Amino acid sequence: MASFASRSGTIAGQKRALSQSLLSGLNDRYSDLLASNLESSQRQDFFFALLNLSLIGALLALQELSRFVRGRPSASVVMVLAVGFVVQAAQLTWLTRKPASASLAKRTTFTLWFVGFNSILSLVLTCLTIRGDTAYYALMLLPLLEAAFRLGFRATIAVIILADFISFLGAYGMRFGEYIEAGAMSVIYTVMGILVWLLVNNLREQQARSVSNLQELEQARRQLLSEEKLAAVGRLSRALAHEIRNPVAMISSSLTTARRLKQEERVREEMFEIAAKEAARLERLTTDFMAYARPPQARVSRVLLADTLNYVATVARPHASKGGITINVIAEPDLWAAFDALQMQQALLNLVLNAIEACAPGDRVTLNTETHNSIIRIDVIDPVGPIPSETVERLFEPLFTTKPGGNGLGLAIARNIARAHGGDVVLIANEPGQVCFSIRIPSTEH
Repeated sequence: MASFASRSGTIAGQKRALSQSLLSGLNDRYSDLLASNLESSQRQDFFFALLNLSLIGALLALQELSRFVRGRPSASVVMVLAVGFVVQAAQLTWLTRKPASASLAKRTTFTLWFVGFNSILSLVLTCLTIRGDTAYYALMLLPLLEAAFRLGFRATIAVIILADFISFLGAYGMRFGEYIEAGAMSVIYTVMGILVWLLVNNLREQQARSVSNLQELEQARRQLLSEEKLAAVGRLSRALAHEIRNPVAMISSSLTTARRLKQEERVREEMFEIAAKEAARLERLTTDFMAYARPPQARVSRVLLADTLNYVATVARPHASKGGITINVIAEPDLWAAFDALQMQQALLNLVLNAIEACAPGDRVTLNTETHNSIIRIDVIDPVGPIPSETVERLFEPLFTTKPGGNGLGLAIARNIARAHGGDVVLIANEPGQVCFSIRIPSTEH
């Protein structure tokens, strides 16, 4: 079982886990950024189409309202607007049903279609109302914005020129003041188109830099994980070699001493006893290490949690009573959970024995259960604390122990078992008068 020191855990490991979590989050963000482009484009298509439908509908409504001021509106204008409204409504319906995974070429084709549709509609309506009051150049606002959003600078300039042409066409044959108004509208088109294109292009450049930075962070994350794995393997190998070397050396020296000629029988028996103890210690070490390195597959079943806690307390009480320590269990009688009963008993027993070994005569170890947000929390609490910071820094590090005869695998095995059940083991309290290790696993229905 793990020693008092092996109960505490690595702040350094937690920092590494936090940095890996942050980098992993950035990697997820990078994936989301790339995946969201198609969805964002589809939303833009939908809103442009919706705005255009609203604009055509407003112009159609204004034509109908004009009958109260100037008599019956032009039938050809109403017909063109009605056809445009129907086409735009059909396009909007199609946008709500098309898949979000349209290719870049298809999206560019759609943009050109949208620009062309509005340009033709605006041009036809302007020609029908030439030398009269017309405001159908307003239909070029959305194509201009669409071109600035989706197309290059040259295409945006081409749409600006087309919008300016339609604006001046509407003033053909009218007073000089109408040309001034058309010129002012052309300036607005030009400034608006170029400004929107510059803003969108700047956003694209920033997005490209963000994607590049996220790619570099992802590469750094993978390199960090690789280096961390190699470093962990190195530390584990050194610790394991050290733990094996000591009992092997003791066995070797004991047997050598026992084989000496004219050795007293009492000394010989003592040496054989030392060799047997060290061999047993070596066997426990290899067994625990195999349990840590290759834990058996969990056989999950529905278990009454109070039964598991009471069983662990019953097994640990003889060891606790030798030191004058009591064990208290606080558990809801009808709380069920899904886990491998044998493995969870082993994990809890490791934590309880660690707590017992840390206690003084008269102390009490408490096993307590709580449920919150579909998570079951099993706390093992003792009144001895705090754990020294230099020990906390090596929380859950395999083979780390400050106790003579300990192998430092108990807490590491407990964490492996908890994680195999979709949970974890954490140190949630480390203060004077209280140390609490908590096993957290997903709950199941009653």
